[in-house]
Amino acid sequence: MKLPRRNFLHLAAGAAALPAVSRVAWAQAYPSRPVRIVVGFAAGGPADIIARLIGQWLSERLGQQFVVENRTGAATNIATEAVVRAPADGYTLLFVTAANAINTTLYEKLSFNLSRDIVPVASLIRAPSVLEVNPSVPAKTVPEFIAYAKANPGKLTMASSGAGTPSHVFGELFKFMTGVNLVHVPYRGAALAVADLLAGQVEVFFDPVPNSFGYIRAGKLRPLAITSATRSEALPDVPTVGEFVPGYEASFWFGVGAPKATPAEIIDKLNKEVNAALDDPKMKARLVDLGGVALPGSPENTSPIFQGRFKQFLDYGEAQRALVYQRLERMDHELSGHQFVAGDRFTIADITALVAIDIGGRLADIKIAPELPYLTRWHELVSSRPSAKA
Repeated sequence: MKLPRRNFLHLAAGAAALPAVSRVAWAQAYPSRPVRIVVGFAAGGPADIIARLIGQWLSERLGQQFVVENRTGAATNIATEAVVRAPADGYTLLFVTAANAINTTLYEKLSFNLSRDIVPVASLIRAPSVLEVNPSVPAKTVPEFIAYAKANPGKLTMASSGAGTPSHVFGELFKFMTGVNLVHVPYRGAALAVADLLAGQVEVFFDPVPNSFGYIRAGKLRPLAITSATRSEALPDVPTVGEFVPGYEASFWFGVGAPKATPAEIIDKLNKEVNAALDDPKMKARLVDLGGVALPGSPENTSPIFQGRFKQFLDYGEAQRALVYQRLERMDHELSGHQFVAGDRFTIADITALVAIDIGGRLADIKIAPELPYLTRWHELVSSRPSAKA
């Protein structure tokens, strides 16, 4: 049967429109089952807290459970890769943090390209960290702490949420700008780090405000300064680091991303609901209590925030990488078989830098003196790396 030309054109136009119609219908029905929000940090830390807040909001608004899944390891790279490999259907989301941007500078051989493989859904908050100490540390101000650290080089331990995480980078920046020697002790998340800080196992932590706010209020931790350029609404009486160390400024941010090729209709639906959360008075008050400032905006507005942070850390990382290679040339192969002892001329920052640029192979036979137990935890991590066994 021959179709009239007009009928044929109508059928062809209808067929061409089917994919667009089905995408819209799919987005309208979304979500029809639970959605995972993958977080690269342990439960109980600031990323986990914020992710659960937004997950609860989305669950109530969209009628399906938004379940937080904590996948720790490799400074959030394991979590990111899991989302990159997931179907682009809106049912697996990535909780994006500053750590993701930092990793683009520290790791040269990632199996993914974050800016290419993850698309922005929404920004959530920007918040500072707080330079805090265990009350056993006698310093009550930043100048007093710097003086105390310089009088005790290599004797104060600095916790972080993991090598290459914002708390680590913020601490290294402080060390670089003040000339103090703090020994880095990485943990698998901020909650674990602050637990040891409370117990006096480590002395100092550049901790995200949401993670430690309650302990500071209770007097269990002593805040010395806020890392952002301006004081925090949550801790208005705490000065900034920059008031004592000119030019110092560091803050972290949280957002939501999805695998590339996730339908734009689903991205827009999620963005709309996240922005509704950030505009809600109760949610706003909760975020202020956690030390954060809401960052509402469209996916298009979110992308420059992500990319801007990537570039900031890329520029910083490239400068640090050049310094590390210069240091390596001076150190040559002296680290091979080296015995670490108290007051050692090689600091843990030197070794962390080596690990960060993925040349840990020469570190496998380093020996740790018994009086330096905090290095054992780090050494086990280094020894387990493929590059250290090669």
